[in-house]
Amino acid sequence: MDRAFFALLSKVAREAIDDAIAGGLKAENKEVGGYDPVTEADRAAERFLRRKIEEIYPKHGIWGEEYGSVRENAAVEWSLDPVDGTRALVCGLPSWAVLVGLIVEGEHVAGMIDLPALDETLVAVDGVTQRNGLAVRTSGCERLAEARLATTDPYLFADRAPFERVREAARLTRYGLDALAYARVATGDIDLVVESGLKRHDYDALVAVVRGAGGVIGNWTGGSDLSEGAVVAAATQKLYDEAVALLAE
Repeated sequence: MDRAFFALLSKVAREAIDDAIAGGLKAENKEVGGYDPVTEADRAAERFLRRKIEEIYPKHGIWGEEYGSVRENAAVEWSLDPVDGTRALVCGLPSWAVLVGLIVEGEHVAGMIDLPALDETLVAVDGVTQRNGLAVRTSGCERLAEARLATTDPYLFADRAPFERVREAARLTRYGLDALAYARVATGDIDLVVESGLKRHDYDALVAVVRGAGGVIGNWTGGSDLSEGAVVAAATQKLYDEAVALLAE
């Protein structure tokens, strides 16, 4: 897989989203008893991403947030979150992203965090993450006392106590960044992200991007299985281990 194909995916998704925004975004709620917005920008971007992948790689599997799976048993699968951070999009905030992950036999081998409102594209291929064509690295932060921490929303935790232990030990905390927080771990501007309740379309693209910048991404118990949605991304292994130790207390 080369970077040129991710650039093509970024282009088609951005064009679809721009057209949807120009037509006037109307958010619908797809969650009973809560609020999970979806717009035509989400749906159009996923349709265009799927179309391009099908055109070039017709035997690959595709999983997407809005339209589900095709060829579920394929050894190579694309994971799509056409607009990660729809709440930010409908509020006119720039933190939303287009997420594309490439999984080969269960391994996250490549990924893209595209940030159209910021005109930034982070792509991880062959173990190297680049932002707009230039390699990026994490900050190298090793101590929680010096760390810049982020989570999307502290009220999304079923039990806030573990996160609060990490927050109290960190230097500062920022909220509401969605996938942008993981992009900023890769670029060295944020040191640590702690979240729970993520779905696979939320994290599949992030894994290769964080690791390709020298970072660590795993679950709350120190493992690599993210399927339960409890995710920690850190600039270094030492910082990850310190955060996990507090989460497990």
